[in-house]
Amino acid sequence: MVDTGVVQPRHAHARRWRRPLRYAVLVLCAAVGFVLVFAATVVGEVDRTLGSNARDVDDLIGDRPDQPTDEDAGEALTILLMGSDVRTGTNGTVGGGADIGGMRNDTTMLMHISADRTRIEVVSIPRDAQVEIPECTYSDGSTIAGGYGDFNVAFSNGGARGDAGEAAACTIKTVEQMSDVRIDHYAVVDFQGFIDMVDALGGVPMCIPERIVSDKAHLELDAGPQVLDGETALAYARLRTAEEGDVSGSDLQRITRQQQLLEQVAATVFSKNLLTDTDELTRFLRAAAESLTMDPGLADTSYLVGLAYSVRNLTTDDIQFVTVPWAYTDDLLNVEIQPEADDLWDDIRNDRAISVTTTGDASSAWDDGKKKDTDSSSPVPSSSAKSSDSTSDTTTEDLLQECR
Repeated sequence: MVDTGVVQPRHAHARRWRRPLRYAVLVLCAAVGFVLVFAATVVGEVDRTLGSNARDVDDLIGDRPDQPTDEDAGEALTILLMGSDVRTGTNGTVGGGADIGGMRNDTTMLMHISADRTRIEVVSIPRDAQVEIPECTYSDGSTIAGGYGDFNVAFSNGGARGDAGEAAACTIKTVEQMSDVRIDHYAVVDFQGFIDMVDALGGVPMCIPERIVSDKAHLELDAGPQVLDGETALAYARLRTAEEGDVSGSDLQRITRQQQLLEQVAATVFSKNLLTDTDELTRFLRAAAESLTMDPGLADTSYLVGLAYSVRNLTTDDIQFVTVPWAYTDDLLNVEIQPEADDLWDDIRNDRAISVTTTGDASSAWDDGKKKDTDSSSPVPSSSAKSSDSTSDTTTEDLLQECR
C-alpha cells in the first residue's frame, strides 16, 4: 500500500478489535520465531556435519584455468575503433600505394557496450562529415591547428608524424567535442591487422548481392554466398570504385558494406564459441597484436578475455549498427551531421538503447550524392544486413545458407 500521508479518521467501533488483534499478532510472531530458531538449529547441525567432511583440494589439483572476469563489470564502456590506411611496411603492399605518405582513417566506429552487457551499439561516423576539429597536441608538446572540415582530417592531423597513438588522440578529442561522450578505450587497426584477424577466424561468410569487379581494389567477386579471406574482405571493405557492380564511390555506401561485413564477423565469432574458449580467443588476439595500437588498459589480454567473456551470451540481434544521422551538403560533395544526432549521443551518454530512427530506405545509402531525387533532408539508415540468430551451434555453412 502506498502511504499517501493522509490521516485516516478513527472510528469508535475499531477499539473493539484492538485487543484480539494484538493477541493474534503476538501468537503469529511467536510461531514465526519458533520456526526460525528451529530452522537455524537444524541448518547449523547440517553445516557442521557437512563441514566435518569438507576438504580443500585445490593444492592437489595444481594449475587450473582462471575464470575470466570483467574488470569493468557494471559499467558502460565506449570504445573508439579506427582503421588506418598507413602504408609503411607490409601495409604499403597490401594497400596498393607504398608511396602514399601520411596517415588517414577511412573508417571510424564508436562501440558502446551497455553496463549490463546485454547489448552493443556500433555507430559509424562518416569520414566526410563536416565537423569542428580542435587543436591537437603531439607527444613533445607541439601542436597542430584545427579548423572546420572533413572528420577524417583529425586523424590525419594527429598522424602527420606517423604515430598512430597521436592520430587516435586527435580523433578522440574531436569525437568527444562533437558528442560529449567520453571515450574509455581506443583501438587502431591497420590493413595487415584486419587481414590477420579475418584469417584467424578462417574467413568471413558474406552474401555478395551482385558480381563486382574493381581493378583499383584488385577485387573480383561473383554474386552469392562465399567466404572471404582476410585480403579479399579488406578489399571489399575499402571498395569505392568498380568496373562492374553498383559501386557509386560514396563513402556512405562503403559504410553500409563495412557494417554488413562486421556483422558477419560478429556472427562468425559467436558461431566459433570464441568468447567462451579463452585459449582460442587468446590466439585470435595475438594473431593481430602486432598490427593494433590500443590504450594500455585495452592492450591487456586478461582484460580483453574478461570483457569478451562478459558478453558471451549475446547474439548478432543484440548488436545494433547505425550511422550518425547525416544529410548531404548543398554541393553534394560532403555530409552534415543532423540535429537527431544529439538524441543519439544522449542515449549513449545515459546508457540507453539508441532511440534514433531514421527515414528513407537502405538503398539511399548506396547513392553517390549526385542523383537529383536524393532527399538530402533525410538521414540515412545504416546497414540493411539481415540479423542472424547466431548461437554456439551455428556453423559457417549455416551462415552461408542464410544467403540462399
